[in-house]
Amino acid sequence: MKVVIVGGVAGGASAAARIRRLDEQAEITVFERSGYISYANCGLPYYIGGTIREESKLTLQTPASFWNRFRVKMNVRHEVTSVNPKEKTVTVKNLETGAVFTENYDKLILSPGAKPVMPNIGGIADDRIFTLRTVEDTLKIKRYVDERKPKSAVVVGGGFVGIEIAENLRGLDMDVTLVEATEQLMASFDTDMAAFIHAEIRKNGVKLMLGHTVESFAGTDCGIDVSLNDAPALRADMVVMAIGAAPETALAKAAGLELGIKNSIVVNDRMETSEPDIYAVGDAVQIKNFMTEEDTHIPLAGPANKQGRIAADNICGIDSRYTGGQGSAIIKVFDMTAAVTGMNEKTANALGLSTDKVILSPMSHASYYPGGKMLTLKVLFEKETYRLLGAQIVGFDGVDKRIDVLATAMRAGMKAHELAELDLAYAPPYSSAKDPVNMAGYIIENMKKGVVKQWYYEDIETLAYDEEVTLLDTRTAAEYNGGHIEGCINIPVDELRERIEELDRTKPVYIICRSGLRSYIASRMLMGYGFDAYNFAGGMILYEAVHNDKALNRQSTPCGMAVN
Repeated sequence: MKVVIVGGVAGGASAAARIRRLDEQAEITVFERSGYISYANCGLPYYIGGTIREESKLTLQTPASFWNRFRVKMNVRHEVTSVNPKEKTVTVKNLETGAVFTENYDKLILSPGAKPVMPNIGGIADDRIFTLRTVEDTLKIKRYVDERKPKSAVVVGGGFVGIEIAENLRGLDMDVTLVEATEQLMASFDTDMAAFIHAEIRKNGVKLMLGHTVESFAGTDCGIDVSLNDAPALRADMVVMAIGAAPETALAKAAGLELGIKNSIVVNDRMETSEPDIYAVGDAVQIKNFMTEEDTHIPLAGPANKQGRIAADNICGIDSRYTGGQGSAIIKVFDMTAAVTGMNEKTANALGLSTDKVILSPMSHASYYPGGKMLTLKVLFEKETYRLLGAQIVGFDGVDKRIDVLATAMRAGMKAHELAELDLAYAPPYSSAKDPVNMAGYIIENMKKGVVKQWYYEDIETLAYDEEVTLLDTRTAAEYNGGHIEGCINIPVDELRERIEELDRTKPVYIICRSGLRSYIASRMLMGYGFDAYNFAGGMILYEAVHNDKALNRQSTPCGMAVN
């Protein structure tokens, strides 16, 4: 059996190695257009910033190492220019010599990846405007930074690559502005959770221009002028475009393969395309969303590796199925970590789902053990069925393990309130006896049983001016005096029983504290006295993050970067 693979990196290289492990006699040939067959794509920004110091660390395998271990013919700087499904051949161009030749196959795997989106606007061809997708892109930026010593940069796009390159350029003491067309960074997060990401980025000196699009570039001797749609132009020594990546499917289209969302390649759960004996994997393919069963495009390394393995299994006669992706992802944002799995509220609402949520801000580990830090979890679930729909976490320690627990619970089909039953490891340096994931389950269980009712940030505008309700802040007087929601009265939770007559029993009471714990205790206390009480989800930690973010977003022109 002869297998030809178009493209290496995550999907293609994984498929090649798996085929060899399953079939020692198979002839396996890989054609990769770039000069690197298997590299750490997600590590590229950190080489530019100097966290990863050695260029060699970016390369996971070389053609020689792949041949030595797997006897796979890895051909770099070779571009497959066409596929002929009827004749079962591919046409290949050697980019070093210009030679063109034909290669036959029994099975073909397409793993062409994706290409950076570049808008068709004026000045985009300036050699000081970069993209970051391949090792070659990385080396080009690194060379420019080392040789030209730029003092300022504009990064366009607020997704994974945009945030990571902004952080790394800022770490080189550059004046960095991050421009994003929408009102928030990281579209997979809801606006309330994205507020924490914005705050961390601003704290570290990166200027945010949210809700602005780039209209054109103009190169000058002094730098690049970046014209925006409704704000003064910016000037910088370099620009990095990171507005997304589009599936690289021109080859598949020309071969007559069926295409779907964003022109991605349509595959079934065996990773088979519309043409017999042709498989496709990675960033170029359309897959099923595990949570919604709808077609989607999720260009992440984890799914690509799994898909490469599944395609290899099926080629070698093992029935293997890809059950879909749920978009589990994590990102380092300076000192903060942000992670997500499943759908967010925006998506759930667009699908017409009836949802509820819990937001809590517990410590990353036992509060009495030194070094604990606050993290904020948001768990989304379906109201009637309590089906887990998604989760988002921001914090500084323990974010990764909590998002993985929640992603696993979702994959296993657990109900939201069943999170309370998880038997999770505990020791003071790592967690609390009530792990934050358990705590989310406890809250949902309480909601299910009617023990607690919640209110949310989006309710504030209505409730703050409603004379028929009472807003109650149960923090200490010192905390309250340091900043509070307009219209809230202050009765510390430990004084509430003695001062309960200060509250009107005929009015619902909407309660808030710093993290949600004291307000929960207060709500149970008031319900015991016959009050209709509601606990604020996320506490003042969430309220302040969102409130401050909204205020700062209105001040959208960063100081010191406008063109004179």
